[in-house]
Amino acid sequence: MTATMFIAVLGLAAVAFLLSRQRAYRIAGANLSALHSRPAYHGTYSLLWVLVVGWGLLLALSVASSVLIEANLSARIAEALPDAPEIERQLVLSDAVAIAEGALPSKTGDLRAEIAARHTSLQAWRNWAIVILVSAGALLATAATWSQVALGWRARNRAEKIIRLILMSMAGIAILTTIGIVLSLIFETLNFFSNIGWRIDKFLFGTTWSPLSGVHEGKLDPDKVGAVPLFAGTLLITLIAMLVAVPVGLFAAIYLSEFASRNVRSTVKPLLEILAGIPTVVYGFFAAITVAPAIRGAGEAIGLSVASESALAAGVVMGIMIIPFISSLSDDVINAVPQSLRDGSYGLGANKSETIRQVVLPAALPGIVSAVLLGVSRAVGETMIVVMAAGQGANLTANPLEAVTTVTVQIVMLITGDTEATTAAGPAFTLGFTLFCVTLAMNIIALRIVRRYRELYD
Repeated sequence: MTATMFIAVLGLAAVAFLLSRQRAYRIAGANLSALHSRPAYHGTYSLLWVLVVGWGLLLALSVASSVLIEANLSARIAEALPDAPEIERQLVLSDAVAIAEGALPSKTGDLRAEIAARHTSLQAWRNWAIVILVSAGALLATAATWSQVALGWRARNRAEKIIRLILMSMAGIAILTTIGIVLSLIFETLNFFSNIGWRIDKFLFGTTWSPLSGVHEGKLDPDKVGAVPLFAGTLLITLIAMLVAVPVGLFAAIYLSEFASRNVRSTVKPLLEILAGIPTVVYGFFAAITVAPAIRGAGEAIGLSVASESALAAGVVMGIMIIPFISSLSDDVINAVPQSLRDGSYGLGANKSETIRQVVLPAALPGIVSAVLLGVSRAVGETMIVVMAAGQGANLTANPLEAVTTVTVQIVMLITGDTEATTAAGPAFTLGFTLFCVTLAMNIIALRIVRRYRELYD
């Protein structure tokens, strides 16, 4: 119903656009210059108002009706089961909704059948109310804006003002979303530290990570929340990935921008960027099935002990995945360096390699740093490749031939495990907040580097 009404409001908005524009043409006659705003602006003003009113009512009524229906059903269940715990009441409600929607419930009964019938009835009333109220609101907006069309009506100014308000609202939503994410990380992190007696040192410097092994009544063991193995594993795999991605990506960018012919560039660059479109699960399979056995076989051939899941396998494949990000961005930045800098270097007697090394790369350094930073962020946030190729055990080691894990993998394991979400959320959100702080610090450092060299070479 919601999707249908969404499309219906869009159709009414199109009709309002045509009606208001046609009325503007009719009022102006042959003298369109008599209108303050072009007929298209009158139509746009009507269209925007119908969309704002119609979709606004649809959103408000959908949310409010859902809350009211759930409250009504919950009240009836509480009346029928006054002594039942809340979780049992929620189970009855979910079963009743499943019955009403034709799904398979976990249990049936007279109460569930009654709640399901009430749910169906309330949903029918809800749908009719949404259809009537949203349609009425959209039609009223159409009529009101159509009647406002006149020679001196400032439709363009009003339409642009509405568009500005919509854009400001979208920006505000983005800002509020960011603030909400940061606050949720902070609050859950504080709750986690309160559960371990504010032993922050145990988290930052401890070497044993098994936060849920000793959970009892929602309490965590401070001696088992040491995140050093996770940070070490993340750093190790990221370092290996960047040792693969940065040289290959940067050298590929230099070749494509400075040495390759037009035909070679038009062929090689799209092929290189295909790597960016491959799903990470495919990279994970490639690492686990192909790269890891190859590394293990090569290591055993020279007498080294290599784990079946190693940081080296995950890092190498992750570096391959990051190559197109660094290569494409670096290529664009190098091409943006003014040709006058190259010509000046050639005029002073420098050859092509000296010009690239001493002029082009320093001038493009801010963009290259940004590309490398994007690659680091991509490596730090990767999960699937690490799960499939590096393991899930919190092993504190600097040996790339052993199995390690990363922060993101442990976050996924905590959230998707069988432990109660409120208990597992603390360690997961704390890891997320720590990762957020680290990436923020990296961004600040990179920004300072970019500003410093941009002043020198712009």
